[in-house]
Amino acid sequence: MTATSAAASLRRLYFIRAAFALVWAVLVGVTAAEIGPVSIALLVLYPLFDVGAAVVDARASKQSQNVMGLYLNIVVSLLAAAGIAVAVSGSGIPGVLRVWGAWAIVSGLVQLAVGIGRRKMGGQWPMILSGALSVGAGSSFILMASKPDASLTSVAGYAALGGIFFLVSAIRLGTAAKKNAAIPA
Repeated sequence: MTATSAAASLRRLYFIRAAFALVWAVLVGVTAAEIGPVSIALLVLYPLFDVGAAVVDARASKQSQNVMGLYLNIVVSLLAAAGIAVAVSGSGIPGVLRVWGAWAIVSGLVQLAVGIGRRKMGGQWPMILSGALSVGAGSSFILMASKPDASLTSVAGYAALGGIFFLVSAIRLGTAAKKNAAIPA
């Protein structure tokens, strides 16, 4: 797969991820005042969707050194989905926030590394910034878990912001592709 077709695949994937994250954030914002069947399904679905997106990304990125980070993200996201499923029944919202926070930190570091590795492709600065912010957000989720009024609304906000970063990155990838197409080889 050429760099141009890899960028086109990433662009499509980023648009899909943006739409999913934004819709998911709204649904969580509406349903997650308490932990119930719908919020549990949504909370487990998000890292599983991340697994699927990383698989698609890894297939599109086979020729790059970034694929190992994507494989790591698959494992981390699968562990996060399992951890969230256990946390909702064992320790409720605080447990979910702790697992989500740990996942945000590790996956943010991976996203940061993959984005840095893809800088030359273009459109990666939003992903780099998003990865760095994910590390900070993950830390805040872990700290929030110890508060008596801990809620999942911050997780919805985190997903919405991530969706915006994916949207911006998708748009920038398109701009970079047009610019690279205009440059003769």
